[in-house]
Amino acid sequence: MIGGGRVMTREKMLDFLKRIADGISVMFGSNCEVVIHDMENDQSSILYITNKHVTERKIGDKLDVLGITEIDELSKGIDLVNLKGKSKNNHLLKCSTFHAKGTDYHFALGINYDYTNMLMVQNAVAELTRVGDDINVVAGEKDENLEKKLDDLYKKAVDHVGKPIPFMRKRERVEMIKYLQDNGAFSIHKSIPIIAEKMDVSRYTIYNYLREIKEEQAN
Repeated sequence: MIGGGRVMTREKMLDFLKRIADGISVMFGSNCEVVIHDMENDQSSILYITNKHVTERKIGDKLDVLGITEIDELSKGIDLVNLKGKSKNNHLLKCSTFHAKGTDYHFALGINYDYTNMLMVQNAVAELTRVGDDINVVAGEKDENLEKKLDDLYKKAVDHVGKPIPFMRKRERVEMIKYLQDNGAFSIHKSIPIIAEKMDVSRYTIYNYLREIKEEQAN
């Protein structure tokens, strides 16, 4: 509805959402995709899209919502704000979706912002501003302190490589694991499953990296 209790027609609402989409795209730049879905036509859902290179979708594509695991929540008309998603090229996205319903329409306005390059900048700044000594794991500390130290070591390891995880090649991932090993990360209880989850790889992959590091050091 709009001011004075008047109901927007389908055409006026769609035009209104398109103008919002264009405005958001201009305001936040080429890394920000804004898409309008027809929630009543999931096989040809996308009615309008800006900066479509972000998720490589186009007008007429079926409903494919980024950043959530349960699409049922979206179809019920529940707004979803600031969720984490990934694009087809494995870039990181911040995703929000807002609904607009009328007697003959149900639209959803989706905003997907690719913040992968921002992480690159963050890593560069962190490297320049980092101070203090390396963390040494002290036996007997409380679990929450050890978890915090593991999280700090993980962030330092990412900074050491200088790239976000999605951009790392295998040799850089191995270098990151070596940094963690050299700084005592794997002496912390349950460190391997925690690190595997953070890197979005299996525990088996972490063990393989550690074995490769050991074999290389032996040669």
